[in-house]
Amino acid sequence: MEDPTAVVKAAPGALGALPESVVAALDSGAKAAFENAAAPGAIVGVRTPQGIWTAAYGLADPKTNAPMTTDMHTRIGSVTKTFTGTLLLQLAEEGKLGLDDPIGKYHPGIPNGDRITLRMLANMTSGVSSFYTEEFLKRYFGDPEDKFTTDELIAYGVSASPLFAPGEKFNYSNTNTILLGTVIEKVAGQPFQEVLRQRILEPLGMANTSWPGDSDAIPNPHPRGYTLQGLEPLKEPIDATNWTPTFAGAAGALISTVEDLLTYDRALGTGQGLLSQETQIERLQSFPAPAGYGLALGCIGGWVGHTGELPGFNTALYYDTTADTSVVVMVNSDISSGGCSESPTLSDNPGELPCAAPATRIFVGVSKALGHEFTPVPSQ
Repeated sequence: MEDPTAVVKAAPGALGALPESVVAALDSGAKAAFENAAAPGAIVGVRTPQGIWTAAYGLADPKTNAPMTTDMHTRIGSVTKTFTGTLLLQLAEEGKLGLDDPIGKYHPGIPNGDRITLRMLANMTSGVSSFYTEEFLKRYFGDPEDKFTTDELIAYGVSASPLFAPGEKFNYSNTNTILLGTVIEKVAGQPFQEVLRQRILEPLGMANTSWPGDSDAIPNPHPRGYTLQGLEPLKEPIDATNWTPTFAGAAGALISTVEDLLTYDRALGTGQGLLSQETQIERLQSFPAPAGYGLALGCIGGWVGHTGELPGFNTALYYDTTADTSVVVMVNSDISSGGCSESPTLSDNPGELPCAAPATRIFVGVSKALGHEFTPVPSQ
């Protein structure tokens, strides 16, 4: 990133509607991409210094033909990791923990726990395996409404750890962020959802972002979410709307709306309302390369943010550091499309296109219309 100082000092732009010419280009780009995304419906939001635009496409419920609308709540999956990372950085700013503290100081029983730092957990270089073990997947897909505890998730991850020596490699692991959630609770002396409410949701006015806890419900209005995930490859999508979110926790359980996420996206990119300029600059300089993963945040070509996926739902949230522009895409499917070698696809799949998750495909279309095309890491 060329000038993170300019990013953290960016002046807030207009909050009215975008000019009609810009809206027309964005709508065209989103519609064209949506046609090739394997999702019944999509919600798209853009915020630039000129204003804000949101739109909905397709269906919230294919069985009833109910349309998708921009006020709907969806599960945002791993976008939750950016919230957890922000809480970690806030506590570090206040001297309540250190990013280079070993995880063993807060949570015993982690292989190499005396050498794995909180920073390594945040940037996915810890060597702690994800809890997506064969045993976990059998239990989860065998009964998608079964509930998991944090200790159970960590135990699944520990059973397959270590993958490598601390700091040696990058490996994206949900167990890393689950562990950070336990650290945040211990240091703050409160449940994770309460720390989140006090430190991020209320200060930013995110009244429609919620923590589900043990509930499999989603606040109304919300769409139905569809997946092809299972123990065996499925031929037709199934409804995963109310599959348990308890396995996601601090790594992926949050529910939100496009309006809230546009507010959060800009705060995440600039740090404004969340972190000091010094801490935000450190975060924006934490990427190992122009395309890399830093402190619970990804960066590709000047776009910083995260994608998120839970069975039935997929989200892309990115902030363009070169243009002070936020883009959010939320869809009611986690089904990829294109020339995918591993991910299951629909029978009418456009195989000539690159493999992409639905929210990412639409985001790329919107980014083209904005004049700064996002080039995602190839999906499989």
